[in-house]
Amino acid sequence: MASLNVYSVLVVLFLTCGVVMATKENDQIIKESNCETKMGLPCVLEAFMSIFNTGSISNKCCGELVVLGKVCHSALVKRTLENPVFKDLNSVTIIAKSIQTWNNCLALIDSPSPSA
Repeated sequence: MASLNVYSVLVVLFLTCGVVMATKENDQIIKESNCETKMGLPCVLEAFMSIFNTGSISNKCCGELVVLGKVCHSALVKRTLENPVFKDLNSVTIIAKSIQTWNNCLALIDSPSPSA
């Protein structure tokens, strides 16, 4: 539970300080697409944990991630990686987990629901 609190603090730090440290390209995409307003905080935390730590993402949060869109998803992950707080992370691994999370959510949302 303590690690969840640590990562919650890091996410809040990312959301408040990340804008200053982002590249103009990612920052522009995020701003123009209103990326930071398209997901609720619980789902942001869940997606963050599934990509930057270990964990899974619920069907509900997968739905929010897909509505967020791939462009916003990619820009937010890249901006997070640009933050010095996350400099020790393996960016190749994080990008791979980000793509895997996106693809899993997209497949889940696109799959037909079972008939009753």
